[in-house]
Amino acid sequence: MMSNVPRLTTIVPFPILASFLLPILPRDGNRIIRWYTPGICILEFPLITYIFHCHLQFDSQSIQLIETSSWINSIHFHWKLGIDGLSMSLILLTGFVTTLATPAAWPITRNTRLFHSSMLVMYGGQIGLFVSRDILLFFFMWELELIPVYLLLCLWGGKRRPYSATKFVSYTAGGSISLLVAALTLSFYGNGVPSFDIQVLMGKSYPISLEIAPYLGFLIAYAVKLPVFPFHTWLPDTHGEAHYSTCMLPAGVLSKMGGYGLIRINLELLIHAHFPFGSWLILLGAIQIVYASLASMSQRNLKRRIAYSSISHMGFVAIGVGSLTDAGIDGAILQMISHGLIGAASFLLAGTCYDRTRTTLLDELGGIATPMPKLFTTFSASSPASPALPGTSGFASEFLVFLGVVTNEQYSSLFKVEITVLEATGTILASIYLLSMLRRMFYGYRLSNELNPYLIDFGPREVFTLTCLFLPVLGIGSYPNLILPPRNSEASSILFSYLDMK
Repeated sequence: MMSNVPRLTTIVPFPILASFLLPILPRDGNRIIRWYTPGICILEFPLITYIFHCHLQFDSQSIQLIETSSWINSIHFHWKLGIDGLSMSLILLTGFVTTLATPAAWPITRNTRLFHSSMLVMYGGQIGLFVSRDILLFFFMWELELIPVYLLLCLWGGKRRPYSATKFVSYTAGGSISLLVAALTLSFYGNGVPSFDIQVLMGKSYPISLEIAPYLGFLIAYAVKLPVFPFHTWLPDTHGEAHYSTCMLPAGVLSKMGGYGLIRINLELLIHAHFPFGSWLILLGAIQIVYASLASMSQRNLKRRIAYSSISHMGFVAIGVGSLTDAGIDGAILQMISHGLIGAASFLLAGTCYDRTRTTLLDELGGIATPMPKLFTTFSASSPASPALPGTSGFASEFLVFLGVVTNEQYSSLFKVEITVLEATGTILASIYLLSMLRRMFYGYRLSNELNPYLIDFGPREVFTLTCLFLPVLGIGSYPNLILPPRNSEASSILFSYLDMK
């Protein structure tokens, strides 16, 4: 009887339906809302973990827990869900980061019901995207998170938040149009009945000339979300103006939707078109690493510096996907997990620092290590994870990406050397701008006397949240197989299938 329970259909709408109850909760200040949203996330995350632990075969390459039901018969649109190792890793990341972002939103006191409702709808949409096995449903989930993200960016944050929210929507909407056109092109190709089923689309044979056009359409959409240079300019404005609990979600989860799409659609579905574009992805990723690192060094705003750091590290995802090797793809996925944790922790640190100092300008900070030793300790402990210090998850992921490029025999030795030099340059620059940031924040002259009343050190809530985010970074860095085994065979099967076709 339990085998007939629609497990994935349960976890996708649960946060969305729970958000509908927020407007009718008793109006007892913000106390109930503060605990309601974390409570929903705490219920959802163990449920997800239980389903994965009890009903998934981790050594299987196939899509599991498939659930299908007809939604719109006239256009053959189905509610089809399924999961594999790649989906599982990103769903767990989504649940973990979102659960920890909800207590970070406690300082929000204006329109709290709408804020927490948006977080829950965004949560459900992201899980729905990672389990979608119908390309039109994939697009629907891709668009579903757009509205709550726009509200979170537009209504809470800095003075220029409407501009940053509008810029985000403009970029994302442009990418969504290209995604929809590409999806329809694949679905209506051929003389048979149109199908949006990803498994059916994978079984179709497309001429290479046809694959290139939808491949570029998907690539534009995912390059905006990841983001990939030069489609990245929305991200610094967004992170610079949004509340830090909101920043934790785009940095921790939203950008991973782009990397997931590159692997799930461009690599698996359009594998013939992907291989000619692999070297271009690597080149764009390497340029992005160095460019964003240099841009980060020039930022006076703490949150914008971290935002450009995030852009730099997502360049390794593009390189890994373009490397055309098993190690490179594993490195790209591991980098998404690693950056999701490190990015969320970084913005939480920056935001809590702003709550106490009332500024994010590095020129106005300085000497706060003495009055806030817990902030200093956590910032200093987590910062080495960003430049991929050995023993952290960033080192494992970036090392795998490096191996993925140098072990690919299709690329010339000169190309490998150039990419390796750019990767190493980006890593060195990351150490420079992070150490410079720590020096300007915590050492030197003290803040002016009028800010002293705000210099209250970290409380239990912040310490607990940061500890939860940082421990997996050390765990994955010490033993990467915590993440790698469920997906290793999947990446290999994609590549080996292509070699067989050749």
